[in-house]
Amino acid sequence: MIYLRKAQERGHANHGWLDSWHTFSFASYYDASFMGFSALRVINEDIIAPGQGFGMHPHKDMEILTYVLAGTVEHQDSMGNKAQIPAGEFQIMSAGTGVRHSEYNASNSEALHLYQIWIIPQQAGLEPRYDQRRFDEVQGRQFILTPDAREGSLRVFQDMTLSRWVFNSGDNASVAIGAGRLVWIQVVKGEVSVNGQAATTSDALAIRDESQLRIEADSAAEILLFDLPPV
Repeated sequence: MIYLRKAQERGHANHGWLDSWHTFSFASYYDASFMGFSALRVINEDIIAPGQGFGMHPHKDMEILTYVLAGTVEHQDSMGNKAQIPAGEFQIMSAGTGVRHSEYNASNSEALHLYQIWIIPQQAGLEPRYDQRRFDEVQGRQFILTPDAREGSLRVFQDMTLSRWVFNSGDNASVAIGAGRLVWIQVVKGEVSVNGQAATTSDALAIRDESQLRIEADSAAEILLFDLPPV
C-alpha cells in the first residue's frame, strides 16, 4: 500500500519570520491521522527569514536531524557546541537526558531553507551528543543515518536507516523491503514515481506491505528514503 501525502495538504504556519510546513501534528497543527509514522515523529520544512531563528529551547529523548537545503544554520547548544551548518550538510543531535539549543539563519540577506526531522529513539535517557557531516555528492543511493554508522553515515539510535537518493531524469532504481518494514519517502526536489505512484517536490509517500519498490525519476530529483521498524 502506498499513500501519497501531498505537500499542500500538510499543516502550515506562517509567522512572518518563519514559514513552516508540518508533515505530522506539530505545535498548533493537529491531525489524528498524522501523528507520526513508525519512529518518525516530526518532518518540518522550514523557511527562516534572514537573521531570524529559534532561541535557546529544550529537547529530551529525541533524535533530531537537520538537513540544510539553502543558506546556513548558526547552531549553539548546552553541550558547548557552536557550529555553522551550510547547505548540503546534515546535523544529528541526540537530546537524550536533556539538551538546550538555538538555531538561527546566519545570513542577514538570504532566507534559510531546511528540513528538521525528529526520530523517536529506541530507548530513553541516552547521553546527549552532536554530529554533523557533508556527504560527497553522488548519483544513486547514499546512507545518511544508520544504527551502526555504516559506510560513513551518521549514527542514529533507532532500528532504521535513512538514504538519500539523487537521480538524473530517466534514472530508475529498485529497492527490496524487508518483511514488516515500513518506508517513508520524502521528495526533496523533482518528480518521481514509486510503483507507479507519482510524487513531486515536498510530497511524501507512506509505504507499507510492499516487498519491492521501483523508483523512477521523471526529472532530476532527490529523495530521502526512511526504512523504518514495524509498529
